[in-house]
Amino acid sequence: MAVHEHSHRSAGFHLPSLRRNRTTAAPESAVSAHSDTHTARAYVLASARLLMGFVFLWAFLDKTFGLGYATASGKGWIDGGSPAEGFLGHVAVGPMESTFHAWAGAAWADWLFMLGMLGIGLALAAGVALRLTAFAGTAMMALMWVAEWPPAQHLSDGSMSMSTNPFVDYHLVYAVVLIALAVTSAGDTLGLGRLWARLPFVRGNGWLR
Repeated sequence: MAVHEHSHRSAGFHLPSLRRNRTTAAPESAVSAHSDTHTARAYVLASARLLMGFVFLWAFLDKTFGLGYATASGKGWIDGGSPAEGFLGHVAVGPMESTFHAWAGAAWADWLFMLGMLGIGLALAAGVALRLTAFAGTAMMALMWVAEWPPAQHLSDGSMSMSTNPFVDYHLVYAVVLIALAVTSAGDTLGLGRLWARLPFVRGNGWLR
């Protein structure tokens, strides 16, 4: 009697390839991590934008209505006070001291100063025209830096200037933040940046982005 041996191929039970799964999961994990980082960065920049907007808008409101903080009650712009005079009239140091004194109280200086703060504040809050805002805000911060003139150790009358740093002060920090918000398109998150960029007159003029 012949005995025939049959080879039995069992389907068996195969564990999934951990190596293959790891290879597939790694890129997905990297993409997810990159997306999370990008989203977190966008929200941090948007938060910085909104906070900066509030800085300018609050200064405008306080100087307009005399809310009792930097501007005393009853001395606001609507009460006949001069928003620029309070700052420019008290400049006591620097190469433009006499120039700033001449500007103090001038109607054009008041309007330029107040409209600048209002425009910059509204643009930051809405997240639109951030490039133009960065330019205008940097110019304003540069003038205010010159007015306070941090490099001086003494004022014109010989008293100590109380400058805490000969170069870096909050005006320069604000200027850098404004530029950073513009170059990173910080208005696209929690703002109207994307809608603004689609407008025909903005698409044709990149400096309005």
